[in-house]
Amino acid sequence: MRSRPLLTLAALSVSALALAGCTGTSDGEASASADALCAAAAPSGDASEAVTVDGEAGQISTATFDAGLTIEELERTVVSDGDGEALQEGDLVEYALSAFSADTAEKVGDIGYVGGEVLPTTVSAESNLGQIMGCANVGSRLVVTFPASESAGAEVYIVDVLGVTPAAAWGEEETPAGGLPTVELGEGGVPTVEIPDAEAPTEVELGVLKRGDGEVVESGDNVLVQYHGVKWSDGEVFDSSWDRGTPAAFATTGVVDGFRQALEGQTVGSQVVVVVPPAAGYGASEGHELQNETLVFVVDILGTQHAAA
Repeated sequence: MRSRPLLTLAALSVSALALAGCTGTSDGEASASADALCAAAAPSGDASEAVTVDGEAGQISTATFDAGLTIEELERTVVSDGDGEALQEGDLVEYALSAFSADTAEKVGDIGYVGGEVLPTTVSAESNLGQIMGCANVGSRLVVTFPASESAGAEVYIVDVLGVTPAAAWGEEETPAGGLPTVELGEGGVPTVEIPDAEAPTEVELGVLKRGDGEVVESGDNVLVQYHGVKWSDGEVFDSSWDRGTPAAFATTGVVDGFRQALEGQTVGSQVVVVVPPAAGYGASEGHELQNETLVFVVDILGTQHAAA
């Protein structure tokens, strides 16, 4: 028996989830509505209703069911309704889960009950996560049954909807040292940057604009961020997650060194402005359009998943 790796819900086998499909919605206007998210949720069924859950929502749980549970399709049963707001299209969902083998009824593992184990994930009517969570209230506990796929055995997941992460940094405002670019925040937290009338720094310089109270970003972590990048030379925007309408996720070791320095050691919920000279940016990338540019990034750190997780 092969078991599905204990990963985040966003990384679960698409083939297994596709067996259920999205129900009752059409493309276009319905996909942007709360009704569509509710309708996207997988139905309850014999398999999900056969599972008894012990424990409080938000804490590691125990599931009881007969070994050899037959799971023919993705099913979802609400064990308990939370008293928080209902999930909406585009929310960044915080969650945790416990996984069990359908064949043996034994626990595979738990994830998300310790900080820094799971990144918030966008939920939408078209996403796999939409089938799993639908428009559940924050604080809800769900039983979700996954049929076997070519690469994994059937499993039972107990999923807790822990919260919704803001789309912009939420930490306490701080005043950075002088000489850094000025940052103004528009609607929803979208930044604009004013470059000082001065020579570009030759070393990485950074300042904390908001100090979050979340997990500390460690070397090699996967992070979820909003970022906005401009050139020191003319203030032109060259890249921005805000323009794409969704935060970006990547490893701290997968970006230029100046950007890495802006992330590691900071706390989730923080907003940082960093000036990156060519030596810590694209200076070694021969022919790159930004090779000789000093760059300025405004970075909102929304989540971190420690490398060990």
